[in-house]
Amino acid sequence: MIELTGWEPLGISVDWAAIEGELGVPLPADYTELYEAFGGGVFSDSVYFLGRDEGRAFDFLSQWRVWLSVDQDSELGSVSAVDPYAIYAPGGKGLVPWGSTEWADGYFWLIDAERPGDYPVLARPEDGEWCRYDMSTSEFLYRVLADADFQPFGIAQYGLGTTFEPGSGDPLDCQPL
Repeated sequence: MIELTGWEPLGISVDWAAIEGELGVPLPADYTELYEAFGGGVFSDSVYFLGRDEGRAFDFLSQWRVWLSVDQDSELGSVSAVDPYAIYAPGGKGLVPWGSTEWADGYFWLIDAERPGDYPVLARPEDGEWCRYDMSTSEFLYRVLADADFQPFGIAQYGLGTTFEPGSGDPLDCQPL
């Protein structure tokens, strides 16, 4: 990803143990490396990558907490925005969001607390069916950005380039879904 975007790694330091403690599972190693190099932000002006920026628009943990609270809200019934899945709750099995696009595609890990280390990517285009990818976060993201034939998610055919813009955390900034 660094070579693809020409990005200079930031070397961000994160207390992953505290984050993983809240989730109850370790995060994918390649995701933590991506975040430490890039931080949260936007690839190719259209692919939102959630990082670990407490209180900011691109903070995956804050996004996960919101999704979880909505998913578990009894006033909303048993309907889930990620049906037929559920949002991951510590100790269980479900989805954790890590990215999205301006076209409302959603990128998640399917996490099962009983199978730590197994993190398939589940992605869904707006109004589409779930697609499962047994690949790393960085490979999925690379294919989205560089492989025009990676359908329905590849964006290379649009000629958007392979850039990265760090998220500013500004409330008026474009926010991930």
